[in-house]
Formats: sequence, C-alpha cells, structure tokens
Amino acid sequence: MPTILGQNQYGKAENRVVKITRDGDTHHIKDLNVSVALSGDLDDVHYNGSNANCLPTDTTKNTCFAFAKEHGIESAEQYGIHLARHFVDSQPSIHRARIRIEEYSWERIAASDSNSQFIGADEVKHSFVRNGRETRLAQITYDGAQFEVLSGLKDLTVMNTTNSEFWGYIKDKYTTLQEDYDRILATSLSTWWRHNWTGDEQRAPSWNKSYEQAKKHILHAFVETYSLSLQQTLYQMGSRVINNRSEIDEIRFSAPNKHHFRQDLSFCGLDNAAKDGAVYYAADRPYGLIEATILRDGAEAKIPVDMTNL
Repeated sequence: MPTILGQNQYGKAENRVVKITRDGDTHHIKDLNVSVALSGDLDDVHYNGSNANCLPTDTTKNTCFAFAKEHGIESAEQYGIHLARHFVDSQPSIHRARIRIEEYSWERIAASDSNSQFIGADEVKHSFVRNGRETRLAQITYDGAQFEVLSGLKDLTVMNTTNSEFWGYIKDKYTTLQEDYDRILATSLSTWWRHNWTGDEQRAPSWNKSYEQAKKHILHAFVETYSLSLQQTLYQMGSRVINNRSEIDEIRFSAPNKHHFRQDLSFCGLDNAAKDGAVYYAADRPYGLIEATILRDGAEAKIPVDMTNL
C-alpha cells in the first residue's frame, strides 16, 4: 500500500544561549534554552533525500547565538519573535517556525562582608547565584502572516498550610480517603497563557511586565482563595489573570497535587491534629493531577490539552 508524508518539522533543539549585558560595572544575565522547529516545503528531503529546501539545523543553531548578539535579549518572547520572523521571511521553503524557550533566572549576590580582603567586594555587581524557583517559558509560532505567543512557567511550587478542605466527594466501596477540613494544599504549577497579540499591526505587550504581573496574580489568587478543591483554586488563579491582564485571552494549568498526609502517631499515644501543628509525610507518588483551561468569554481555546507535547 502506498504511503504519504504527514506532518513533519525539523530544527536544532536545546541551544544553551547565555547573554551577558554589561552596564558599566553592573552585569545582567539572560540564560536561555532555545529549541527551533521549522516546517514547510520539505517533501523532497523526505521522499528523495534532496536537501535543496533544507536549512541546516547547524545554521539554526548559529542564528540563535548571532541574534542574541545582534538584537540582544530584552525578553524571551521578543527574542523568539525575531528568530521566528527571520526563519520564515528569509527562507522561501520554510512556511512555519516555532521557537520554544526556557529561561533560567539568576539572582545577584549583592555584597560580601564588609571586612572582606577583596578590595571593592562590597561593590561587586557581577556575581550571581542560580535562582532555584520556577523556570520561565515562552513559545513563539509564526506562519508568515500571524504570530502566536505563549508565555508560561513550570516548577513553581506553592503551599498553603491551612485554609484548604476536601470533603463531600463521591464515596463507593473502593473509597478509603477520609474527609479533611484542615489540610495542606501544595502543588508544583506548570502553566501556559496565550497573548492576543498576533502581529506588528497591534501594540505589543511589555513582555517582561506581562510575565511578572501574570505570575503575581497567580500567586495572589493562591494565597487569597479559601480552597475546597484544587480545581477551585486553579479556576480562581486563571480568572485573576484573565480579569487583570487584557493582553491574555487564555491560560491553562497542569497541577500535580503534592499530597501531605497527617502521620498517624496513635501508636505512641500522640494526637496529631492539624489545629495543634501536625506532623505530615510528603507523598511524591502517586499524585492527583489537576488540569484546567480558563478563557476570556468569547475567546477560542488554542493551548493544547496535553501540555507535555505542546
């Protein structure tokens, strides 16, 4: 039976691009992991092995580094927009480019002890420690006519040690979970949000500010929601972002429930009630996985349901 070629793409994955910007004695770091995927008029390279329409993946790698120098990296989103536009507009055979970026953050080590033997140690502005919190994400797709810009984060671990309950759920002969009226709610958030900016005819958001504000609203909603379920909390976080950031039309969460169970200490005569400050054991697996998309009214859902294959 004859076969035909289906969807295909190619590029250079996980280019580790680190750009240092020097503002006098003060240095700034942009630390990115950049993956390029290109698609278009590529039938011949698959059917016949002809590379006439194929831009080498090594060239896409070189372009990532060159653009970091030529254009700088104001934000992951803007850098990705430059790259995606270049690959499509400069190559007739390339019809679509997807740039996926992880950004790793660094915090400045502000000063040394005043009695340091290193002259000027208290004025050093070029030393950093890797920030161990979330990883910032961006994905930019361009088809020659429109952009799609997704921003997001992963591995943002949060915990409320009270103001969370879970009860009133379905119970059948297999149910052993006890209702809980004062529990720990903890999760490690992965989330993508979609901007409604699609091209140069619109005013572009301030990408860095947009990211920081979206993250702020997610965290504030987590703090301020008295949670009866993780689903309720996700909806409140997403709604807070949509209602406060006009440039965002859609947000999707994937939230593994980081279960903390109160340890039974009755074997040694100890009560372990939450109200008295309990001892818990943290279970890493299995875990409940809660996922949800929150949309602006009238917006179309475009973020894939399975974010692991975004």
